[in-house]
Amino acid sequence: MRRALVLVPLAAVLAATLHASTPAPASPQAAAAQAVCSQTWVGHEAEFEEAIRNGQVAKLEDVPIGVTKPQRGLLEPATPAARFVWKPLRPGMKSGYMESYKAEIAAYELDKLLGMGMVPPTVERKVQGLTGAAGYWIEHTKGWDIKSPPTGPEPQWSYQLSRMKLFDMLIANIDRNQGNLIYDADWHIFLIDHSRAFIGKKDLKGFAPLSRIDRALWDKMTALTFEQLKASPVGQWVGDGDLRALLTRRDLIAQNIAEMVKLRGDSVFFP
Repeated sequence: MRRALVLVPLAAVLAATLHASTPAPASPQAAAAQAVCSQTWVGHEAEFEEAIRNGQVAKLEDVPIGVTKPQRGLLEPATPAARFVWKPLRPGMKSGYMESYKAEIAAYELDKLLGMGMVPPTVERKVQGLTGAAGYWIEHTKGWDIKSPPTGPEPQWSYQLSRMKLFDMLIANIDRNQGNLIYDADWHIFLIDHSRAFIGKKDLKGFAPLSRIDRALWDKMTALTFEQLKASPVGQWVGDGDLRALLTRRDLIAQNIAEMVKLRGDSVFFP
């Protein structure tokens, strides 16, 4: 996890964000200077994956925050990825949670399958004799401050929050907090730290309730089947039981959305 000392659960983060007032617009000069898009891997996934998987590691350094004790690796050459997050988390129970580096890779592969572009490239590799997940360290990002939550341009900002909530429910990511929410100057939200996801949880307890739905993403989630997931790269990292649990949660989400539509009609969905 990055850039946070106090971790606040997702429900509190979203509540504060959705009720925050829109900040005063910056001057055109300031906006132009700050608008550095960090979503550089989209459309170049294979190049980033190759660099992170096989690039020479020049240095490993400790990251001072994060309960899973990640490290940051420096790559040579530093193109297209200069740094990566290193998590050699062997599957098992840690501090009362199931942790696995494989879940980090599965989250990225599912993000690709759904066409979200929010989870950075993450691959399996070996470093100093250890096998783990190496994820692209996204440059030029900001942390999420719960005391002054970011509010980006609409409707894109709310679309991203909707995608995040649907994704976390689907993969049973029970650990979304301000420490693993980051965004760039171009207002892209990025999702990191999924080592506690893809568990056998078959309910939606603990997740913030849905408010509005990104129809395009939900249609893709609705179309998922066990056979498709099993045959995709996601199936390489997630066991059959946990894949079936994912689809059970998806069906529960569908029930929730159906109830929302009964009450509110198609206004549930973003236009």
